[in-house]
Amino acid sequence: MRRRVFLGLLAVYFGLPLLAALLYSVATRWTDTPLPDGYTLAHWAGVFAEPDVMAALGRSLVLSAVVVVIEVVLVVPAAYWSVVHNPRIGSIVQTIAVIPFAVPWVVVGAGLQLVTKSVAPELFGTFWLLAAATAAIAFPFMYRAVESSLLAAGAVQLSEAAATCGAGPARTLVSVILPAIRGGVVSGALLVIATAMNEFALAKILTGVSYETLPLWSARQFVSRTLGDPNALAVVTIFTFGLLFALSALVVWLGRGRVSASMATAPVQKGTTP
Repeated sequence: MRRRVFLGLLAVYFGLPLLAALLYSVATRWTDTPLPDGYTLAHWAGVFAEPDVMAALGRSLVLSAVVVVIEVVLVVPAAYWSVVHNPRIGSIVQTIAVIPFAVPWVVVGAGLQLVTKSVAPELFGTFWLLAAATAAIAFPFMYRAVESSLLAAGAVQLSEAAATCGAGPARTLVSVILPAIRGGVVSGALLVIATAMNEFALAKILTGVSYETLPLWSARQFVSRTLGDPNALAVVTIFTFGLLFALSALVVWLGRGRVSASMATAPVQKGTTP
């Protein structure tokens, strides 16, 4: 009973703001009544017909895709090497993974701004600086997911078996380890996408209007008294939440499918064991 009450309170706490944003995104007017005076889909059609919105959405999607590629290319081999070949550096990597949580991202952006202006001023305000900074703060999400998958999949035993068959570290990682930890990589990529899609501080400090992402567009709509459109802001909020929720549901569904398949084949494998 207490669990249901607690879950119900959580649902109300998180659901009411989303419901209010959803109603506002389809409201014609909302004055002093509990519900809007009328409903329309004109705000949804109008938002996605605006070039500024589509451009900001495209920039955010491109940023998310590039950051995911950076994380997969850098984090997966590093985590594999840490877990399988050099467990001693595991504590060092885990300490590094805590830094983005301990240091505010505004401080990270300000530090990168000062260093870049002094060392490489041609990089300041560019997309690649923003992508590198976002990948740095999203590193713990990918690393934790990949490390947990490596430990759960028995990466050490898999690597030893592959080495016995004559496979080198690179081939073992690509042909043996990656298929075994695919779920963890996808889960980590989802967290990275959510971070990149919603990051405001780094984009504001490092690029600003030169690379206006969706959070920067939303902030401009929120603070502008003449050009701001609250209904459009509500539409973008619900759309972003729906996109990330759909990706999360897809990851969960795919994961359940793999678990069900493995459970279904387990009795067959047991029966064929000599």
